[in-house]
Amino acid sequence: MAGILYVLAATLCFSILDTTTKTVVPYVPLMMAVWARYVVQAVLSTAILWPAQGRALWRTSNPKLQTVRGLMLLTSTLFAFSSLAFIPVGEFTAIVMITPLAITVAAATVFKEHVSPLRWGLVALGFVGAMLIIQPGASTFNWAWLLPLAVVGSNTGFQLLTSKLARTDSPSTTHFYTGWVATAACTLVLPFVWVNIPDWSLWLRMLLMGCFGAVGHYWLTMAYSRAPATELTPFLYTQIGTSMLLGWLFFQHVPTQWGVIGMVVIAISGASSAWLSAIEARSRNKPA
Repeated sequence: MAGILYVLAATLCFSILDTTTKTVVPYVPLMMAVWARYVVQAVLSTAILWPAQGRALWRTSNPKLQTVRGLMLLTSTLFAFSSLAFIPVGEFTAIVMITPLAITVAAATVFKEHVSPLRWGLVALGFVGAMLIIQPGASTFNWAWLLPLAVVGSNTGFQLLTSKLARTDSPSTTHFYTGWVATAACTLVLPFVWVNIPDWSLWLRMLLMGCFGAVGHYWLTMAYSRAPATELTPFLYTQIGTSMLLGWLFFQHVPTQWGVIGMVVIAISGASSAWLSAIEARSRNKPA
């Protein structure tokens, strides 16, 4: 139950982060907004984790992979912020939620892992849901609807690296490196994109973006320390509902009928895939 509550709190943070981002990106250079998001996360995470762990926090067995992972998440964030400049929050969230299904495809094609026909069917169903939201042949379609798919691609690589690093480094160390690698990369570019922003409310919203990002990732880490990922994954899809609600409250956006159907299809396929993983895990662990 503690793990589930942490997941629900984390998804609420991510929904608020995306909603706040959508109010910022039309008025602030993209890289500047991303820098603000990560510098707050890096400082806040360090302030929370350093007193308890000290120098052990930055000790890693694979600094190269930590660096690549941080850059992968930065890439995912750049695509995500670009998406939110054009796409409603609820639809964006739903499309990005096919990431676990994309990881299944990567596991089968890159790592040659066995994937059952039922799981392949759920993967296909999830991508059908994404196409129902995007509607490539519709008059409302434009190139911006492809940006969430780029988020899915970069996020898939990020998650695979996370899984690999989890075998050797603590979640706190990985979280620490993620924030500072992304901050360092953004800082290198910052002098070329910096503009004066006199509106203090924009600075406040960028501060909130960093806070909700840091707290959301921390609570997600806490969730996975309390319960198996296969049992928690279905609850991640509540983010679609909260994002739709926030999109309606702040932007008066109501999804189309096909968009709602696509969101439901993605949620069902993703949750079913997680349920199937839980059954397979119990079968493997069952005494002979």
